[in-house]
Amino acid sequence: MDSREPLADDAAHASAEPELDSEYEHSPVPPERRKSLLTVSAVWFGFPMILTNAVPGGVVVAVLGFWRGLAAILVANLVMFVYVGLLSHRAGSTGESFSLQATKTFGRVGYIVASGFLATIVVGWFAFNTGATGATLHQAFGWHEQLVAVVAGAAFVAITYLGIRALSWLGAVAAPLFIIVGVIAIVLVARDHDLGSILDYQGVGSAGGAMTFGAAVSLIMATFADSGTMTADFTRWSKNGKQAVIATATAFPLASLVAQITGGVVVAAGAIASAETVGGNFLPILTGDHGAFLDALAAVFVFVNLGSVCSHCLYNGALSWSHLTRTKMRIMTLILGVIGTAAALAGVWNHFLDWLVILSVFVPPLGGVLIADQVILRRNVEGRPTGAVRPTAFVAWGAGALVGGLVHWYAPQFSDAVSGLVVAVIAYVILERTVSKPTAAL
Repeated sequence: MDSREPLADDAAHASAEPELDSEYEHSPVPPERRKSLLTVSAVWFGFPMILTNAVPGGVVVAVLGFWRGLAAILVANLVMFVYVGLLSHRAGSTGESFSLQATKTFGRVGYIVASGFLATIVVGWFAFNTGATGATLHQAFGWHEQLVAVVAGAAFVAITYLGIRALSWLGAVAAPLFIIVGVIAIVLVARDHDLGSILDYQGVGSAGGAMTFGAAVSLIMATFADSGTMTADFTRWSKNGKQAVIATATAFPLASLVAQITGGVVVAAGAIASAETVGGNFLPILTGDHGAFLDALAAVFVFVNLGSVCSHCLYNGALSWSHLTRTKMRIMTLILGVIGTAAALAGVWNHFLDWLVILSVFVPPLGGVLIADQVILRRNVEGRPTGAVRPTAFVAWGAGALVGGLVHWYAPQFSDAVSGLVVAVIAYVILERTVSKPTAAL
C-alpha cells in the first residue's frame, strides 16, 4: 500500500465529519493538529487516578505492611515513569500511534500479533471496569447490577466516540473528583481509627505468604502495563517529545501514586476488612450512614472515575483495531463497546488479580522491545525497510516473557515485570547487533 494513502484517508475523514476531529488512525498526527501540554496531560493525569488503582495499592500494603508496601509502590511507579516516558518521548517526536510504532518494530504483518494482543487486553479492561461499575453500585445502593453495567457501558462508549478531546475533558474532572472523595474517605476513617498507627502497620500477610516485594512491584506495574505500552495513542498528540514526557509524569508517578497510596492508607488505618484480597476500595466508607449527599457523591464518583479508565482503554483498543481492520476508530468504538459490555455482563471482573499476573509477564517485554528498537537503536529505524515480519523482535519478546514467567514461578523475590522488561531490551539489542541483517526484512 502506498504510504501516502493512510494520510489521505485521515484527511478525507476529517472533511467528511467536520463536527468531529480526525483521530489519525492510519497516519502520524501532523504538527499543526497537536494538542497543548495541558490537554495531553489531562488525558494521562485522569487515567490512573481511579478506584481500581487504589485496590492493588491496598493489597500491597495489606500484605507487606505500610513502609515496605509504600516502597514497592514507589519503585513500580518510577519504573513505569521511565518505561512509559521513553515510549511517550518517541511518540511525541514522531506523532505515531502505538500501531504505527509496532509496525516498524514487528513488521507489516508481525505487528498484527503485538497490536492485536494489547488491543484485546485493553478491551478486557473496559469490560472489567464496566462490570465493576455495576457491581460497586449494586453493593453500595442495591441498584440492578446488570442494568447499571449496560447504562454505564453505553455512556462510556459515547464518551470514547468523541475522541481524544473528550478524554482530556473527562480526565480534568475525574482526577480532582478522586482527590476530593479520597480526602473525605480518609477524614471519615479518622473518626474511628488512629491515623497515627498507619506508620506502624505491619500488614496481615497473604494466603500462604506468597507475595514478595518483587511480586508486589509487578502487581503495581501490571495495573497500567498495557495502556502504558500503548501510551503513544495519547502522547502522539503532544507538540514534541519533551511535552510528551511531562504529560506522562502527571500519570506516573503522580496520579498513580495518589490512587495507590490512598488505598494503602485506608488499609493501614484498619478501615477495610479482608484487605489482602479486596485491597484499597474505599467507596464503602462513604456510603451507608453518612447522609444522602455523600451517597450521591459516591454514585457520581463511581460513574466518572470508572468511566475515565473505561473510555481510555476503549480508545486504545478502538484505535489499534481500526488500524488492524483498516477502518475508523469510531466504528470500532461502537463494535468493541458492545463486545466489552457483553463481557462485563458475563462477570470478567471476578478474575482481577489473575489478570494482573498474566499482564505482568507478557506485556512489559513487548514494551521493552519497542524501547530497544525505537529509543536505544532509533537511528537504525530511520530508512529501514519494513519487512513483513521482524524475527528479532519476536525472539526478544519471547525471551523476556519466558524469563518473566520463570521469575514469577521460581524466583518470586524478584519482579517478573522488571525482569522480563530488562531481558527483552538486552536480547533485542544483542540480536540486532549480531543477526538482524539477514533476517530483518523477511
